[in-house]
Amino acid sequence: MAGNWHLIPTAKLIKDLQVNPKLGLSTQEARTRLDRFGPNVLVSTPPIAPWRLFLNQFQDFMVLVLLGTVVISVLLGEYLDAVAIFAILFLNAVLGFVQEYRAERSIEMLNKLAADHCRVIRDGHKALLDASLLVPGDIILLEPGDRVPADARLLECQLLSVDESNLTGESVPVGKDEKFLGDEATPLGDRRNAVYKSTLVARGFGRAVVTATGMDTEIGRIAHLLQEKESSETPLQKRLQQLGRILVLACAAIVAVVFAAGVGQGLPVYKMFMVAVTLAVAAIPEGLPAVVTIALSVGVQRMSRQSAVIRQLPAVETLGCATVICSDKTGTLTLNQMEVQQLWTGRGLHSLGGQALRLDPQIQDDLWYSVAVGALCTKAEVYEDGSVFGDPTEVALLRLAEKAGLSQRQLRRVYEEVGGIPFSSERRRMSVVVRQGRDRISLVKGAPDVVLPRCTHIMVGTEVVRLTQERRREALTILDSMADQALRVLATAFKPLGQQLPPEEQWERGLIFTGFVGMIDPPRPEVAAAVQAARLGGVRTIMVTGDHKKTAAAIAEQIGLFTPEAHRVLTGAEWEALTPLEQRKAIRSTAVFARVAPTHKLSIVKALKANGEIVAMTGDGVNDAPAVKEAHIGVAMGIQGTDVTREASHMVLLDDNFGTIIKAVREGRGIYDNIRKFIRYLLGCNVGEVLTMLAATLLGLPLPLIPLQILWMNLVTDGLPAIALGLDPAERDIMLQKPRNPGEGVFARGLLRRILFAGVTISLAALALFLFSLWYYPGQLERSRTMAFTVLVMAQLIYAFQCRYERHSVFDLGIWGNLYLILAVLISGGAHVFLLYHPFMASVFQTVPLSGDDWILVGLFACFPLFAETAGLMVKRAVRRRLSLLKV
Repeated sequence: MAGNWHLIPTAKLIKDLQVNPKLGLSTQEARTRLDRFGPNVLVSTPPIAPWRLFLNQFQDFMVLVLLGTVVISVLLGEYLDAVAIFAILFLNAVLGFVQEYRAERSIEMLNKLAADHCRVIRDGHKALLDASLLVPGDIILLEPGDRVPADARLLECQLLSVDESNLTGESVPVGKDEKFLGDEATPLGDRRNAVYKSTLVARGFGRAVVTATGMDTEIGRIAHLLQEKESSETPLQKRLQQLGRILVLACAAIVAVVFAAGVGQGLPVYKMFMVAVTLAVAAIPEGLPAVVTIALSVGVQRMSRQSAVIRQLPAVETLGCATVICSDKTGTLTLNQMEVQQLWTGRGLHSLGGQALRLDPQIQDDLWYSVAVGALCTKAEVYEDGSVFGDPTEVALLRLAEKAGLSQRQLRRVYEEVGGIPFSSERRRMSVVVRQGRDRISLVKGAPDVVLPRCTHIMVGTEVVRLTQERRREALTILDSMADQALRVLATAFKPLGQQLPPEEQWERGLIFTGFVGMIDPPRPEVAAAVQAARLGGVRTIMVTGDHKKTAAAIAEQIGLFTPEAHRVLTGAEWEALTPLEQRKAIRSTAVFARVAPTHKLSIVKALKANGEIVAMTGDGVNDAPAVKEAHIGVAMGIQGTDVTREASHMVLLDDNFGTIIKAVREGRGIYDNIRKFIRYLLGCNVGEVLTMLAATLLGLPLPLIPLQILWMNLVTDGLPAIALGLDPAERDIMLQKPRNPGEGVFARGLLRRILFAGVTISLAALALFLFSLWYYPGQLERSRTMAFTVLVMAQLIYAFQCRYERHSVFDLGIWGNLYLILAVLISGGAHVFLLYHPFMASVFQTVPLSGDDWILVGLFACFPLFAETAGLMVKRAVRRRLSLLKV
């Protein structure tokens, strides 16, 4: 529905779009238009087709070499070998396809979960709607920090200005005017009566009718040029790619030695070529970087089920390193459900304790004015069915008015709104000008330390008297008392303006103070436990809030935020007065930052980063975006957060709950541990296979494995068990460990030592049994190979359970924590047994059925790596106990 909508008079536009500007579209009409115009989304690069994903599995260099060997085998008449090799390659391709397809699907699901929302009027009511469901004719509401969800024509606005830099390149926000009418030559940046999809509301409020959606919007035209999908690699993936290159070189050297030694012993060149290639395929973990993406994607799905949407995969890895979480208070640490507890006026304190306030509508005293200002000086609304839409603080004021008998609808019939100055984080107050008859009255509410200094008089009962210094001191004493009770306090005031409306700068001067309204937003029930869990895991929590210092401190006390090391409460002004060096020192002992402006949040993040901390920062407002973006992990609120903050973030909390962050940190640590488990398992198995072949060749022994057996082993051991390790649940004590260093290498914390130990013990088990069977079954090379082949497979399947634990033995914690792994091992082990006893499979892979005695030997030798590792752990623990006793 693209067109020159900025040229059409408003009345004609509304008629053309067939919408009631007060009631909006009906739900049924919106559905009809959605079918007609399609969803309000920008068309992106389509996902990779499944068939292309499957073909991509055959593009790896080693796979191409094996396909070449298939061709060579056919040419040499080795048809059975050719079919077997191709069948195994096909199964590997299917496995890789399934993994990558799941990763693609998980990322698609992530994008759906992170969909933007907007405020819209449907069926006469305000509602929060998925922006993709907007249609031409919808009436949308715009507030500071919103991303404009579609191209729209303004119907009304208050001091509205929009940042259109991403569309026009103009860095200064554009002031809007719904009465403006341009002409054909008016450029996009000068169309002041229109707003455009993806631009940012910088200031003010507006109501507009949607004129174009999706690819019909101005930004949709640009979207045609942005069809390439971006991909981001985590630092871990980059390190693994470097590791892969090193492994390729090392394996190439070892394979060359095996090939040369075999040819030197008189073995056929073709046969040794096949052995060398298949050994290289088995040894090089070419899928390792892809597995990291899969593990991260699985983690993303797990997190999404716990209301944490990861927007950028690298954030999953970084989460496990977090050492500090800077959290907003309202809605994150608390329920964001405000309730008025106390009112203070010139006549004294009125404690409600959840009870309704009874007012006589005919007596317009200080209490009446305090309640009426809260009901009229607001963007929140009460509907006829009693439902309320708006900011939680304003909702609490409306609830108070409704219970007191001052209906907002009735008040607005008498006091018609004619102007106003919206609330902003810099002003920390809001003003509305109403008209009663011919008189204008300015109504103001906001932070007490902002409103009270602008007051010259105070209302006591029905009288207006001068606000003396003594009365100011009394008011401040009451304010401190309310703050000590963790109440959020707003000041209310008004000013008669006369019949002629004065300039805007006079609306908030010489006010008449009516009182304080004290509200409480209780902590979330689970927050105290989450803060404690974070502390035990070496993650410090800092409250960063715009609330009063004492209010913030009281909530911090309730949730256990203070510790002997971090017990200070600093205000934004106190923080700003410090030098950068003093800030770095002070922040180590600070648990709460109160009365902070958004600019302070950015400096807090920078000070923490300068101290070497890995910082997670929460934010919701548009001005929080710089701090959220600066943090290692930017966390946006999914409910209260603005679109621009979500766009700057790495993670979105769908429930705005601090406890969800801690769950995400736990999940992040678990994902990283699972990647380490996968690396440990894959490389340990591969080292065992390579060492077995290398040692046998150098010792002049017959080859313990033929190429097909190596390929089969690579399939059954590197397949399902390896994937199952990526689904391993986090260890129970994972949040009792300190955060890891983000710069640590892949083999940090003894991982390389464990891999080499496992590879050597697996190789020793296989070689020992191979040598024994050559002696015990002279002239039966196939039986000896079958036993070596089987012990390698079984030892590696047992090794999968060893890889679940870094600090414990399988005998400590058992094997039952991961049912996926148990099932994978049973399937892989069962497939191997089927191979041994099925006549056709046995003939293809040149194996023989094993007797009961053979299986006893295989079982004993396959368990050797497990027993060796367990013995090593027991020795290490004994040494540690001995050393600790010596220290005592």
